[in-house]
Amino acid sequence: MQDLQNYLDKAQLNAVTYCGGPTLILAGAGSGKTRVLTYKIAYLLRQGVMPWQILALTFTNKAAREMNERIAKLVDGETAKHLWSGTFHSLFGRILRFEAQHIGYTSNFTIYDQSDAQSLLNSIIKEMELDIKIYKPSAVLSRISAAKNRLVLPEDYRADSVQRKSDTIANMPEIYAIYERYKNRCRQANAMDFDDLLVETYRLFRTHEDIRLRYLQRFTYILVDEYQDTNYVQHQIISQLTTPESCISVVGDDAQSIYGFRNTSPENILHFFEKLNIKDGVDLYLTENRRCTPEIVELANKINNL
Repeated sequence: MQDLQNYLDKAQLNAVTYCGGPTLILAGAGSGKTRVLTYKIAYLLRQGVMPWQILALTFTNKAAREMNERIAKLVDGETAKHLWSGTFHSLFGRILRFEAQHIGYTSNFTIYDQSDAQSLLNSIIKEMELDIKIYKPSAVLSRISAAKNRLVLPEDYRADSVQRKSDTIANMPEIYAIYERYKNRCRQANAMDFDDLLVETYRLFRTHEDIRLRYLQRFTYILVDEYQDTNYVQHQIISQLTTPESCISVVGDDAQSIYGFRNTSPENILHFFEKLNIKDGVDLYLTENRRCTPEIVELANKINNL
């Protein structure tokens, strides 16, 4: 690899080359988060790590595509093809294709997009003779999705008095019943929605310890981008694939965690080491904004100090 010092500042270089254990890399906007991840992957490959031993997780297809394109320019293109680098949903969906029979699916299961899911819910709501103006499929799907991202399965939802009360206040007390039918219909159709790709991965690892250990041992290096955007189920799967000594590096902006959008769990990054039972993790910081002009950076610093 070309001299890293020519392409990385001191903090970035330290983040790229440190591979001694669990690492939390805190980075603000413009500080080179994606650059660090791509160079770190390339660095690991050049150190002799096999590409299939690396699990690199991002949040969007665009980010995954850009990362993979950058890596391919830094290392042999054929090597880069064997990386497990992509979005949470795409990579865990890939695992489910391999292991589907263990959770009652076949490997050619269908993945429902939002339109498919809402169409199925529309049919269920009509079958149950509920008011479609109240039980709007988009609103129902939103509540079901939020439950899945908290790992609340249909049987748990039915027994959750707080959630049931919330549904009643929203004038939708039958959400639990719709959720049960929706889950059953998806399974009958050998189909999963996007949330199921995470829920079923968690369930696979929870109920089949031998499979979990196989993937834990396979992925000796785990890298996660934008960790402040992870939700409960994503963090739980990361927990299943790591030990307190694992070589996991997560990158995120703790300042952004306050927004908590898309069912995210801010504590995942704010209490990262604690939540993974890690006692000897290392905090690294990327502080230099390489995207904005010095004047803009100075103004931002003044605002943050008000």
